[in-house]
Amino acid sequence: MTIKDRAALAKKASIRMAATTADVKNKALSAIAHALTANSDKIIAANQADLDAAARENLAAPILKRLKFQEDKIKEAVDGINSLISLPDPMGVTLSAMELDQGLELYKVSSPIGVIGIVFESRPDALVQISSLCLKSGNAVMMKGGSEAAKTNRILSEIINAAGISAGLPDAWLTLLEARSDVSDMLKLNHSIDLIIPRGSNDFVRYIMDNTTIPVLGHADGICHVYIDKGADVDMAVRVSVDSKCQYVAVCNAAETLLVHRDIAKEALPALKSALTAKGVEIRGCAETRKIIEVKPATDEDWRTEYLDLIISVKIVESMNEAVDHINTFGSGHTDAIVTSDKSRGTRFMDLVDSADVFMNCSTRFADGFRFGLGAEVGISTSKIHARGPVGLEGLMIYKWRLVGNGHVVSDYSGENAKTYTHKLLKKRFEEG
Repeated sequence: MTIKDRAALAKKASIRMAATTADVKNKALSAIAHALTANSDKIIAANQADLDAAARENLAAPILKRLKFQEDKIKEAVDGINSLISLPDPMGVTLSAMELDQGLELYKVSSPIGVIGIVFESRPDALVQISSLCLKSGNAVMMKGGSEAAKTNRILSEIINAAGISAGLPDAWLTLLEARSDVSDMLKLNHSIDLIIPRGSNDFVRYIMDNTTIPVLGHADGICHVYIDKGADVDMAVRVSVDSKCQYVAVCNAAETLLVHRDIAKEALPALKSALTAKGVEIRGCAETRKIIEVKPATDEDWRTEYLDLIISVKIVESMNEAVDHINTFGSGHTDAIVTSDKSRGTRFMDLVDSADVFMNCSTRFADGFRFGLGAEVGISTSKIHARGPVGLEGLMIYKWRLVGNGHVVSDYSGENAKTYTHKLLKKRFEEG
């Protein structure tokens, strides 16, 4: 069966998914969570085979970290699914209601996008998150994972698909693509696929964006910053910086650059160096930084590099405005944080930094759909479209306009003696009629 044929089946499935009740979707999610736990040994064995193959091919350490999907990751995935079950059904929500005239009522109602095409690298946990979010939001999904995770992705998709269908979901609600050529074929299917979400390297995402007419939601780089303001609590600054960099380095919301206000640099930099080097972090500093602490020199290229590794660049800035300018110049619009004792300055920072996520006095690692209470995420969007930041259920929804009348016709509202529109806001849901 060709990719075009499989996409056509996914399109048909998406129509049925849009009409699937909340009870059936939650039953399917519960069945998937149970099936993942029950088949954990098979999943771990498949993942170990992928890890062994990756090690033989000498793949980079960050890729190996993203590829790993063992017992702890399975538990995290199941916890994410269970959190989804507890969330309200996003479908059929009345977003607004208006009376156009007596007996003529207009409703703006949430609805699924349709068929979501996901192309991702390395991380098998992305397959579980994305498929469960698409399920809850009533979308069909076509997924293409990286070849380095082929065995893990295959067993996961088989388990998830079978459990979903057994609970009442339509056939072809989930499709796994495996051949490398499937990606280019998938990008041509604008009549069947409604949205593409790529997850991977900058070059990978750029390739997707440049080779399809299908709308693309996502981000390329995750060049995140922590700015330590003058007068900041140094212990807090160290704690936030270390967590932002080290809690898990191979992810897009890990900090890659520290910006330090000149007035606090002599106090903060030695403490930062001690804490970061204790975690094995290589520090690359600007010329001013290297006058205070002994570190490797940073180049202009460091400011625009997503390391995804135990490396961080440090720059001393004269002011918060310089920090903001640096972030808006070299950042990727993902997640940036300020550590400050002055809330008004923190608010000003968040107003000026042009990123999807802006934080005050907390780690950049909080930029995550599960931590935001969105029920995990399909990815992070740095685009200025309908979804920005961690994309959870809401980002997988669009809306329909539903107009309900009683024989109303437009000709009654034109010409002489035309009727007038009332345009009165209503406080009622569509279901209440």
